[in-house]
Amino acid sequence: MSRAAVIVLDAVGVGELPDAAAYGDEGSSTLQHVASAVGGLALPNLQRLGLGSVQELDGCPPAPDAPAVVGRLRERSAGKDTTTGHWELVGVVTEVAMPTYPHGFPPEVVEAFSAATGRGVIGNEAASGTEIIERLGDEHVATGKWIVYTSADSVFQVAAHEDVVPLEELYAACRTARALLEPPHAVGRVIARPFIGGSGAYRRTGHRHDFSLEPTRPNHLSRLREAGVAVHGVGKIADVFAGLDVDTSAPAGSNAAGIEETVRLLRELEDGLVFTNLVETDMVYGHRNDPEGFHRSLQEFDAALPTILDALRPDDLLVICSDHGCDPTTPSTDHSREHALLLAHRPGAAGPVRRHDGWFSDVGATCYRHLTGREPGADLPGDAFSV
Repeated sequence: MSRAAVIVLDAVGVGELPDAAAYGDEGSSTLQHVASAVGGLALPNLQRLGLGSVQELDGCPPAPDAPAVVGRLRERSAGKDTTTGHWELVGVVTEVAMPTYPHGFPPEVVEAFSAATGRGVIGNEAASGTEIIERLGDEHVATGKWIVYTSADSVFQVAAHEDVVPLEELYAACRTARALLEPPHAVGRVIARPFIGGSGAYRRTGHRHDFSLEPTRPNHLSRLREAGVAVHGVGKIADVFAGLDVDTSAPAGSNAAGIEETVRLLRELEDGLVFTNLVETDMVYGHRNDPEGFHRSLQEFDAALPTILDALRPDDLLVICSDHGCDPTTPSTDHSREHALLLAHRPGAAGPVRRHDGWFSDVGATCYRHLTGREPGADLPGDAFSV
């Protein structure tokens, strides 16, 4: 039976897209700049798989004999966020950018949310999550009011202390916000941001939960399931796709947990698609402008890569890719409009390394062909490539 695994290294962009300047991201190149900032990448297993052949990277020379297809993928969609990137990987193109709120949400949105949830709102601004929790945490603890904030992405984020607001109440409030945020305010994600700790030492927990818009159908995931292929999400995949076309979900509070779940599925499943998001390069390090931490996170994945490869069977397909950039060496702490990484491998494949510079949606098309033995529908974007 056919199996495939897609592992998204969140925010590992590989160079600005042609329209990056329109997003304020001219010159961004996340992986390349991380490599320079840390004095050269130390990722020997990814290097052997061809990472250095994707683009010029300090410390990671090309591997001409790598048994892989490598490249950089372009995005058709308008946007540079997690939802947009993941959706396009499976053939959902977002023609009109999801709304963003650099000056906070309009009064009618905030007032409706406050009235529906029975709690007041503080914040309502574009801010760093860690910063706004530190700044407004004491007021929230004293009053019980929601901390509402956004970012450069299309997100409505609600923060609450776990000792002040029970998690289920926070999640219920986010579901309420999701229902209230209709066009023209239909943001890509409503995000629950629970935190703990005391004054001056607040910290977010691993109980984050995303409530996404529903992706349009058909797409490569829905077509896979129509063909009888099961889809298994790891990390926040089920959240990003609003639970649609994901048969099982294994949330993961860390990259280590996500890697463990991915390996477990690859050892146990007889067929299907394993679709994994590893978020720490984005959430923990990219948004905090920490290139050293970003590199350590990649090293953690690199150290686990031999175990992942060992769990593959002879007819499996492995795709390692990304969804956008988040260059930690620029003044901005937001996502960056960049090419997505592509590394694709099949056990037993031989070199030399081959190159495929295509589109995000080529990932979904390739998985569809591999798993069904059929060409993807001409009505969906994406060109399947040979691995």
